[in-house]
Amino acid sequence: MQYIKIKGLEKDISRLVFGTATPKLFAAVAPNATKQDEEAAFALLDTVFSAGINTFDCAAHYGEEIMGRWMAARNNRDKCVILTKGAHPNAWRDRVTDYDILSDANDSLKKLQTDKIDIYMLHRDSRKAPVGMIVEALNRLYQEGKIAAFGGSNWTHQRIEEANEYALKHNLLPFTVSSPNFGLAEQVSDPWVADAKFSDPCVTISGPENVAARRWYAEKGITVFAYSSLARGFFSGAFSSEKPEEAYKIMDDAGIKGYYCSQNIERLRRCEILARKKGVKVAQVALAWIFSQDMSLCALSSPVTKEQIYDNIEAMELKLSFDEVKWLDLVD
Repeated sequence: MQYIKIKGLEKDISRLVFGTATPKLFAAVAPNATKQDEEAAFALLDTVFSAGINTFDCAAHYGEEIMGRWMAARNNRDKCVILTKGAHPNAWRDRVTDYDILSDANDSLKKLQTDKIDIYMLHRDSRKAPVGMIVEALNRLYQEGKIAAFGGSNWTHQRIEEANEYALKHNLLPFTVSSPNFGLAEQVSDPWVADAKFSDPCVTISGPENVAARRWYAEKGITVFAYSSLARGFFSGAFSSEKPEEAYKIMDDAGIKGYYCSQNIERLRRCEILARKKGVKVAQVALAWIFSQDMSLCALSSPVTKEQIYDNIEAMELKLSFDEVKWLDLVD
């Protein structure tokens, strides 16, 4: 396992981050959950943790409660890095407000059964909200000892720069982390467009049109936590480029909406070619491509079997040449 450091956090962070928005973990906190559901969730988290993945991605509406119960049962909170998110819009209103930021963070602390969140992010941005209010709310949580590092999920790099300029001008702490979509697949449409009624759309830094954003992250040293790193199963190897229509049987609606397109099918075909050449799996090639980028970066994924977990770890050691990296991304 590879680990990195980020500004504002003493713990090492695994470059593979386990995404907790998975059916097995949802089942454990459902109204009709059984003891067996909890045991199954705990077993998955045990396997992830024993493999060396110490960083877990949660949000106000997923992962927190089961993570809190698991960490309490295993007495391992000090060994885990918890990334969680708040201020997501709901069906009635925009929630990127100082009240919601503070309220969601305090709720998250209770659900996680902890007194401090390692990495806290706003789940969405709303450019109607002034960055000063946001930066001051996050700094208040930091001063109260409730969060360590902080940043934004689905924030453009321009908004992060604006927030950090405000922080510098007012002698406050800046954003040091960000979680946009990033991976080999282009995000051609907002996977959760319905959520954007009261907030800005999802943000991706994938694809040739986002070279400037990736260069900005490399220059600024802000760590990227890349969500949907395997495009919600597009590069899982569960279907092939020869029969791409099989994706409709395997991927969810968000995955199809966000990533199913001709250019990503071609990227999948090239992954298959390299996977055969190197004797590895398609998902490993796609992950190796991510770790070949010139950024401080962690990849979020949600493997559900021990084999998938260790395949992902092995992918970190798979070396791609400069030409292979360009070729996979259709830069011929």
